[in-house]
Amino acid sequence: MTSCDNPAAEQATNLKHIAIIMDGNNRWAKGRGMSGISGHKAGVERIRDVMTACREQGVETLTLFAFSSENWQRPPKEVEALMSLFYAYLSREAKKLREEGVKLKVIGRRDRFSPKLLRAIERAEIIACEGSASLVIAADYGGRWDITAAAQALAEQVAEGKIQPQDITEEHLHNHTALAPLPDPDLLIRTGGELRISNYLLWQASYSELYFTDAFWPDFDAAELAKAIDCFRQRQRRYGKTAEQVAT
Repeated sequence: MTSCDNPAAEQATNLKHIAIIMDGNNRWAKGRGMSGISGHKAGVERIRDVMTACREQGVETLTLFAFSSENWQRPPKEVEALMSLFYAYLSREAKKLREEGVKLKVIGRRDRFSPKLLRAIERAEIIACEGSASLVIAADYGGRWDITAAAQALAEQVAEGKIQPQDITEEHLHNHTALAPLPDPDLLIRTGGELRISNYLLWQASYSELYFTDAFWPDFDAAELAKAIDCFRQRQRRYGKTAEQVAT
C-alpha cells in the first residue's frame, strides 16, 4: 500500500523539507524473531542512509519523529532502551553531522528527560550548530503540545503588554512553534502501514503532502525514499486554489 495509486501529471517540484514518522521497528524485529529493541537499533542505523539520500535529492531539511509525547506509556524497559539509543546516537553522530555540514535541532519537551540525556542534547546541538542542511529530531514531541506552548508564549506577551490580543496573527503563532524558523514540511511520510499522523507537526503539516507506505522503517532505504519523492512530484499542490488557477 502506498498513497500514490492514481498519479497525475508531474507538477510538484519544490521539495525542501521532508518529515518522517519512523514506524514499524518493533514489527520488523518480531517478524525476524528478534527483540523489539533490536528493531529500534536497526531503525537508528537507517537514519544516516536516509539523510544521505535526502541530500542527494536536494532536500535541505529532514525532520524525524523519534519519540512522541504518548510513547512514555510504553513498557518502562522499552522507554529506557529508547532513551539509551537516543543518548548514544547524539554522542556518536554530532561531530559527523558537523563535518557533513548538517545542523542539528531537537524539538519537543525537555523537562522529562534525565539530566544526562539533556546534557547530551544540548552538547550535540552546540557541536552541530551550523550547516547548509538541517536534521530535526522530534523527541517527547506532540503537535498539540507544540501549539499549546506557542499559545502560552503569546499569552505571556499579552500579559506583559507587548502585544494586544487582536494583533495576534497566524504568523505570530507560527513563529513560536517548535520548528520555526524552518519551513513547513513539503512531504510527510509514515512508514509501517498505519494511516494517521499521530499528533505529529499538526500546525506545520496543514498543507504537507502525505505519503504512507507498508515498508517498516528499518527497510526504508534510498529506493523507498525515491518512490515517495516520485509520488510527491506527481501531486498538484493547490493550497485552496483550483487546478486551473495553479496551472496559469
